[in-house]
Amino acid sequence: MDAKFYQLLFLIFAFVLTANAQWQKQSVNTNASLRGLSVVNENIIWASGSGGTFLKTTDGGKTWEVGKVPAAEKLDFRDIEAFNADIAYLLSIGEGENSRIYKTIDGGKTWKLQFKNTNKKAFFDAFAFWDKDNGIAMSDPVDNKYLLISTNDGGETWKPLANDKMPSAKAGEAAFAASGTCLIIQGKSNVYLVSGGQDARVFRSNNRGLNWLVADTPIVNGTAGSGIFSIAMFDTERGVIVGGNYEKPNDITNNLAFTGDAGKTWILGKGLNGYHSGVAFVDKKTLIAAGSSGSDISFDGGKTWKNLDKENYNAVQAKGKNAVWAVGANGLVGKFSINKK
Repeated sequence: MDAKFYQLLFLIFAFVLTANAQWQKQSVNTNASLRGLSVVNENIIWASGSGGTFLKTTDGGKTWEVGKVPAAEKLDFRDIEAFNADIAYLLSIGEGENSRIYKTIDGGKTWKLQFKNTNKKAFFDAFAFWDKDNGIAMSDPVDNKYLLISTNDGGETWKPLANDKMPSAKAGEAAFAASGTCLIIQGKSNVYLVSGGQDARVFRSNNRGLNWLVADTPIVNGTAGSGIFSIAMFDTERGVIVGGNYEKPNDITNNLAFTGDAGKTWILGKGLNGYHSGVAFVDKKTLIAAGSSGSDISFDGGKTWKNLDKENYNAVQAKGKNAVWAVGANGLVGKFSINKK
C-alpha cells in the first residue's frame, strides 16, 4: 500500500471521528459568564465566573451545584483550581482589591479569603498549582515587570516572588484573563506565562518562577485585543498556544503555534476557524481549541483541524478522552464526547 492510500485512510478515519464527536450542553441554573474551569477527573468538574459564581458536579454532569461566594457577588472569578470534591481555589480579577483569592475545603459550603491585592497598579489574571499546597499567581506588569506571588502552604500565605530575573514586559504588553490559561504549570517545577497586546511572547521558568526566559512567537499582536490567550503543554517538550484578536473573532490570521522544544521556539500552525481563548490536549494526537468563534478539533496533533460548532466558549480543559469540558457565555457548559461506532 502506498503513502496516498494511508493518507486517504487517515482522512476517512478523521472524518468519521469528527462526525461522531459532539458537545452535550449541560442544564445548569446560571446565566453567569463562565471563564474558570477545573476538570479534576471524569466525575468532578468545577467552574467559575461573573457575579461571584462557582459551580461543580461530582457525578460527571448529571447534577450541578451552583453557588455564590458570600460578599463576593460583584467579583468576576476568571480562574478556578480544584483538587477534589472538597478543595478548590478561586481567583477574581480586577483593579486593586477586586483581585482576590478564595479557598474552600468543604466543597463550597464556606470560602476563606486568602489574598486581597493592595497594589493599586496590579491586576491579577490567573493562577496555577503544582499540587494542593504549592501555587503561583500572576498580575499584569507593574513597573514593566509581571508581578508574581506564590504559596507553599495551601494558600495560608501568599508571598511576592522576586521578579528581578524575569525579562521586562514591553510597553503595551500584558496578559489576557480570558480562560485562566495564560498561566499554567507543567510537571514538578515548570511554569509558563503568555502575553498579548503590543507583543505575543511565551515566558517560561523551570524552577517555579525564580528564573525566567522568554521566546517570541508568530501569533498576531500589535493591538489591545490581539495576542496569545491560552497555552497547553502535553509534556516537557511539546506544547501549543492559541489566540488571535478578540475584537475580530472570525479572523483566522496567525492564531495558532506549536513548540517541540519546551517553549524555546514556536512554529506557526493553521486551521482554527477564528479567535480562540482556550486550548487543551485530550491525548497525544487529539487537541481541542475553543473561543467566541466556536470550537475546533484535531486528531493528528494539530496538523489539520475540523470545526465543531459556533458556540460562544471561553475555556476548555481535558483530563483524558472521557473528561473534556468547556464553559462560556451565559452559563454555557458543555461536555464533549466521541461516540465510537
